Amino acid sequence: MKMIAKALLLALALAAGVCPALAQTSLRMTWYSDGNEGEVMADLLKRFESKNADIKVVLDQVPVNETLPVQLASGQGPDMARVGDMGGLARYMLDLRPYLKNAAYWEANYAPFLAWMRVPGDTSSIPGFMTQLTLTGPFVNKTLFEQAGIAMPDSKATWQEWAKATKEVAAKTGAAFPIAFDRSGHRFFALAISQGATVFNAAGEPAVVDEGFKRAAQLIAEWHKSGIMSKELWGSVAGSAYRGANEEFKNAQAVMYMSGSWQIGQFDKTVGDAFDWVAVPTPCGPANCSGMPGGAALVGIKATRHPAEVARVLDYLASEEIVAEFYARSLFVPGHLGLAAKGVDYKTASPQAKAALKVFSDEVSKLDPLAYRLQGYTSNRIVFNAVISRLGQAVTGEATLDEAYGRITQDIAQQIAERNKK
Repeated sequence: MKMIAKALLLALALAAGVCPALAQTSLRMTWYSDGNEGEVMADLLKRFESKNADIKVVLDQVPVNETLPVQLASGQGPDMARVGDMGGLARYMLDLRPYLKNAAYWEANYAPFLAWMRVPGDTSSIPGFMTQLTLTGPFVNKTLFEQAGIAMPDSKATWQEWAKATKEVAAKTGAAFPIAFDRSGHRFFALAISQGATVFNAAGEPAVVDEGFKRAAQLIAEWHKSGIMSKELWGSVAGSAYRGANEEFKNAQAVMYMSGSWQIGQFDKTVGDAFDWVAVPTPCGPANCSGMPGGAALVGIKATRHPAEVARVLDYLASEEIVAEFYARSLFVPGHLGLAAKGVDYKTASPQAKAALKVFSDEVSKLDPLAYRLQGYTSNRIVFNAVISRLGQAVTGEATLDEAYGRITQDIAQQIAERNKK
């Protein structure tokens, strides 16, 4: 009788248009932002949820570099995460391939970057997609050059020519920083590769300190001594801590700011038309005029208990129409081959931002193969952190350059050995 009664109640409920609540899977996405991309992602997730009522995605915006590695190493963490250290975190990533509707679409459009997310020896997994392709490169306050009456160096100018010109501009205009350079190992290697650094030995192992590397390190040291760069920036933090110069550039205190394409959206909003800011081609060294590629990927996390649902979310976000909107609204260079060929319509970008995006897009063809190799190297974060930590000590006078070189080599060898034991 009880079963009959329950069946009758259910029938009455359905007849009245009342349906049982749909079971909902809750997923967590760990995210960080350089500009407005967190807002854009939140909007896109709402749209996904409106079409997929059985999935709820909670967007946690946190300092990913500091928190996520610790969480993942302890077996905890989100279902999805936006990561910059793709090689370093590859072992924690979920292979989406078995759950995707069309893996061939992913391979056709994201293939060159999937290798950055894979552990050595893996040639087939699909862990996630690029939320943006980034390139290092300089921004220049063109207005300061005009006020100083000094011509900007041309597109084939060397780092030394830019250093000379920016110092002259700063002297005439009172700008505090001729060159502001992100305190970042990744940014430093854009300079080092142009100076002829080879990074790896014949066996494919890191052999970072060579003559090209030393030329770059000596330039950084000399620029700090001569006032072209300021210890106020690199000396304000220690260890491997990052220090950007967004505020200094935004406030017209820096003539040239060596950072990258991810800053375009922020400068379009914060600088606007306060002064004429431009992106310029990466200065040249004796080896090449290459910068460093990079970016961030949105990946699934292997420990998730809902891999199929994670794949549904990422399949939606990585689809051409949705990811094109994400790139356009965030003002990012696309990490999607189809869209790179077609071009992205940056409807909300100012003329200055559109011009900067074109400069960075054109720079892709100048990237040296070594830059791609280093970006995809599993232990590149160890290399970047050791380099910037020890060069920072040389800049502040805590060590000589020769002492820094020795410590860099020791740090890298020790930390890679420790990682390999795990």
